[in-house]
Amino acid sequence: MKIPWQYFLRRLFVYVAGLLFLAFGVAFSVNSNLGVSPVNSLPYVVSLVSGINMGTCVIGIFSFYILVQIVLLRENFRWINLTQLIFSTIFGYFVDFSKWAVGDLRFPGYGGRLLMLFFSIILVSAGVCLYMDAKLVNMPMEGMTYAVKETFFPRKPFPEVKVFMDCLTVGIGLVVLLLGYGKLEGIREGTIFSAVLVGKMMTLLQKILKPQISRFCFEGGID
Repeated sequence: MKIPWQYFLRRLFVYVAGLLFLAFGVAFSVNSNLGVSPVNSLPYVVSLVSGINMGTCVIGIFSFYILVQIVLLRENFRWINLTQLIFSTIFGYFVDFSKWAVGDLRFPGYGGRLLMLFFSIILVSAGVCLYMDAKLVNMPMEGMTYAVKETFFPRKPFPEVKVFMDCLTVGIGLVVLLLGYGKLEGIREGTIFSAVLVGKMMTLLQKILKPQISRFCFEGGID
């Protein structure tokens, strides 16, 4: 008979795999040169403006997202969610690793860049599905989205609120970029495509991934 910690380790494995998928999604979106994914648009912009490496900016911005969760949820904030700081740090290192691993890979032509962006959207969507369905803790962006949903839009499905939050984050990133950098870079049409499509892609992928993750992590699944 298997003991419970084995299932925790499985959940942890799926969660970390999701972070790695997400990090490679970031690398593909950066190399597409059509704009980074919304969840990383603000860290990317802050990295451009400040000159600090992107992994460190991810950790800093994601820490701010945790603070927003605390402010919105107040007494309903689960302090176990502070472990998001640990996973944010791991993700920051994954981002730097994935950018190194992908290197200068670029598909030729605008069609090739769109293909890289499409791969990025799939990787980001799959990554979010994996770590959310592992049911450990949300990553800070999703945690903040959940806090906004519970506070302002309790009847809205999570993917719909995610589209709204992704678009809001991109808008803030654009303002910071224009004020601090003076030109558009890193936020382009691909960022908008990602903001609109990641939530929809998540809805499709969850139909495939969620039953598999439930069987792997929870011995027959959970509701």
